[in-house]
Amino acid sequence: MGNHRDSTEEVSSVAVTSLEASKEKFPDPGLPPHSPRLTDVDPKQNKKAERHVTLLFVISILGALLFWFAYFGIRVEGNFYDVTNPENNHLLRLQNLFLGLGIALSMFGIGIGIVHWARALMPDHEMVEMRHPVSSEESRAEAQDIMETIIDESGIKRRPLLRNTLIGSIILAPLTFVTLFRDLGPANPSLLKHTLWDQGVRLVRDPSGTPIKAADVTIGSAYHVLPENLQSLTHETGYVEEKAKAVVLLMRINPAELNISEDRKDWNVDGILAFSKVCTHVGCPIALYEQRTHHLLCPCHQSTFDAANECEVIFGPAAHPLPQLPIAVDEEGYLVAQSDFHEPVGPAYWERAKHVNEMAGEAN
Repeated sequence: MGNHRDSTEEVSSVAVTSLEASKEKFPDPGLPPHSPRLTDVDPKQNKKAERHVTLLFVISILGALLFWFAYFGIRVEGNFYDVTNPENNHLLRLQNLFLGLGIALSMFGIGIGIVHWARALMPDHEMVEMRHPVSSEESRAEAQDIMETIIDESGIKRRPLLRNTLIGSIILAPLTFVTLFRDLGPANPSLLKHTLWDQGVRLVRDPSGTPIKAADVTIGSAYHVLPENLQSLTHETGYVEEKAKAVVLLMRINPAELNISEDRKDWNVDGILAFSKVCTHVGCPIALYEQRTHHLLCPCHQSTFDAANECEVIFGPAAHPLPQLPIAVDEEGYLVAQSDFHEPVGPAYWERAKHVNEMAGEAN
């Protein structure tokens, strides 16, 4: 035990000696001499830098306003998806241009403005402070004094125009992204309970609108499908909204490879299945079908659904399977819906279970 203590003390002594030798050999160089900037010695340059920062914050505010003008002010009349309409194409391109330009200017202005403010106007003296091992009342009071000193040195109190434009850009820039949240889904989840699908409504190809015969759907094929009665709607009567809820992906799988529950045995036609294209995560359109594995992939966040197993989630953030549309064949051999979806389509929301139970009760 005594030998162990002696060896430990010897190692400690050697370490201290080595540290002292290192300090003697490599002395602390200290901080380099401070070089004042033009804004530190020339009041005109200081005022000019302040105007530049203010201008950048104003650009950020104008960018946010441009975004909202494009979002709320540019309206596309008629069918959103009529690519043959040159006026629609022009307005859509113009709106997308202004939306992107508005967000870019808003974020660019506030970002570059803060960087320029820090580099040109805020104090740039280097300093070294020892870190205290334990926080105390004195330490907290000292930290508060430091924060007040930083605020004073930043000049935000004595530069009201710069301060006000900064506050305006900080408030408006994030709101451009918040505005986009309103497009993630309806404010009233009950709107997703029902779509245009109903008993006897034919399945038609998107975008041609031609009905689909069961005999034309081969194993491994996939179709983007809409309800036939959607064609009677216009942009003013809710075409876009109804299409967003009713879009369906149709595919045919070898019946021997399907795992179907007893209550869904008659929801397919010899392996022809129809599932909602609206991802149950945040509502992105699912359009990628892997024929060999029968997987459906959402391109936004990689949620993956197994079409051979009632579209259960096998990967990704989605919490619920894709709703299945019950289908049948009419007298002429065309595919038709047996009913509407038996559960709400779209993203999973906190009242989903309640709405599923309500729809089950309505179906009964």
